[in-house]
This record gives sequence, C-alpha cells and structure tokens, in this order.
Amino acid sequence: MELLPRVLLLLTERTFQQAFTAAHTERLAGSCRIVRPAPCTSLARADSLQDVEIVVTGWGTPRLDEATVAALPALRLIAHVGGTVKPLVDPGVLGSSVRITSAVAANARPVAEFALAFILLENKNVAEWVRQYRARRSRLVLGPHSASGTMGNAGKTVGVVGASRVGRCLLHLLRAFDLRPLVHDPYLSAGDASALGAEPCSLHDLLRRSDVVTLHAPSLPATRHMIGASELAMMRDGSLLINTARGEILDHDALVAELRDGRLRAILDVTDPEPLPDSSPFFDLPNVILTPHVAGSLGVEIHRMTELILTEIERFIGTGTLAHEIRREDWATMA
Repeated sequence: MELLPRVLLLLTERTFQQAFTAAHTERLAGSCRIVRPAPCTSLARADSLQDVEIVVTGWGTPRLDEATVAALPALRLIAHVGGTVKPLVDPGVLGSSVRITSAVAANARPVAEFALAFILLENKNVAEWVRQYRARRSRLVLGPHSASGTMGNAGKTVGVVGASRVGRCLLHLLRAFDLRPLVHDPYLSAGDASALGAEPCSLHDLLRRSDVVTLHAPSLPATRHMIGASELAMMRDGSLLINTARGEILDHDALVAELRDGRLRAILDVTDPEPLPDSSPFFDLPNVILTPHVAGSLGVEIHRMTELILTEIERFIGTGTLAHEIRREDWATMA
C-alpha cells in the first residue's frame, strides 16, 4: 500500500484557527499524513523533517529561503493559505525542485466585491446622504433636485487599472451592471481585454474618461507612485478614486492636495505607510473614506482560501498538476 505524503502545518496558532475548521483538517488528513496535529510556528521546533513533502504556510509563517528548504530534503510543494508569497518565499526557492501554490485567486473575490460595493454606493452618493440625514434628520427634504445631475450608476464609466486577479474578477462582476468598463494594463492584449468585457486604453485616457478609477496593479518599482500629481489632475471633477491594491502605487501627498481642494473623492483601504500615523490629514478630510486593509478575506471568506489550497494539494498528489502555481517567470510582475 502506497503511503500518503507527509504534510507539515507551518502556521501560527492564530492563522490555523482562522483558516482551518475541523472539517478542513479532516479533509487534509484524507490525502496526507499530518506530521503533528498542532500547527508548528518554526522549523526549529518541528520533528522528523526528513520526509516532509508538503508544507502548508499562511500569514505569520517565517520566511522560507534556500537554506530552509535544504533542511527539508523531501519537500516538493509549498502551499500557501494566503495571497502574495513574496514576503514568505525567497526568489531562489523558485529555482529549486520545490513547487509553490497560493490562494491568491480565492482572496481576489472579496477584494473585487469590496471595490464593487463602493463603486455602486458612491455613484449614488450614499455616504453624503447618510451624513446629511444624520445632521438634519426630519429637516432633510428631498426635492426634484435630488434626482437630477450626474448622480447614479447608469452608464457611468469605471476605469480598472491593472488586470490582476482582482482586476479581472471586478471586471467580471461589473458585467451585471449598466456600467462602462475601461482597463489599463501594459501586459494585457486587446483580445484579452475584449474577453473581459472592457475597452483597453492608456492610463491617461482611462483617467480622463472615468467616473470611477479603481487601482488593482501590483506594487513594483515600476508602479511606485504611478498615480501622482499629474495623473490625479487628469481625473474628472467629482470623480472617485479607489485603492485596494497597495499604498505605494499612489502619491499620497498629491492626493491630499486634490482632496483638500474638494475636486476628488477617495476610498483608501491601503495606504503608505500602513497604518497611517494619527496625524495624517486623511482622517480629517470629509471626502475620503479610510478602511484598515480589510478588503481581503476576513472571517468565513478565509475558508475559501483554505478550500482552494486543499484542492491544490489533492490535485498535486493525484496528478502532479497545480491550477494556481507560482512560476519563476511570473515573479517580476507579481503583487
């Protein structure tokens, strides 16, 4: 009888409790031999590493470099119950025989849903209606002017910057609404953009034409402050900027200047630095909504990431294939 591969849960106790229900652990035990029932926070504390073939990682797992991988001579797969693996895995590991997969695709869905929710609500100016109703209560009277102007979602143009997994998921969700999607991504072909239901265009064209600009590009040296003073100046008066990607993509000083002028609105789930210092002007600007990096998977949404990774492990054991493999050639453009 062929023995099941040995798997090590290299996770903090908190991550394990968030990601694994009893049913998830039972499912993993059906395809692997779990080295120890409790998660292990460090390889130095683990026993019997010589025949570990699969390591499950997550938020808080210590960084895995080539020396660490060398201590696991039988290792064949790193399966990450999380999004990006860049803070976790040294690029040199990608050149070894170890393969890597992550749940970044499952994490894309809640981020896209978060962006979609704010697109729909902010196009209806809901936050301002809430503020006015709270302040004026029964004195708030809605007249004919309330239904006039540019308020609403019908026919609005949404510019998606970055055809990442989140960007693609958002474009898919936008199809259900009467919105006009634009997309900018230097690596996206016109045919792929059309398949996503969006019109491809340059960044500057997107900024000038969009009622909403939502950022989904990776944080790379080339994308640092890709939205700066000149780009913000191109945006339409009254338009909305959403950032759920990385704070470094956006020049915050330039954005503060535009927000103080009252010309733009912003939804910022990520900032630079993160968290913001207490003295940040963003906290006091009425036309910005700040959330503390909560667009990604929370609560039960994390279980979708676990289920994706369990499916990847089962696929790898059964066929040697992976649906969400992280490859060396993708590293330079990954988030």
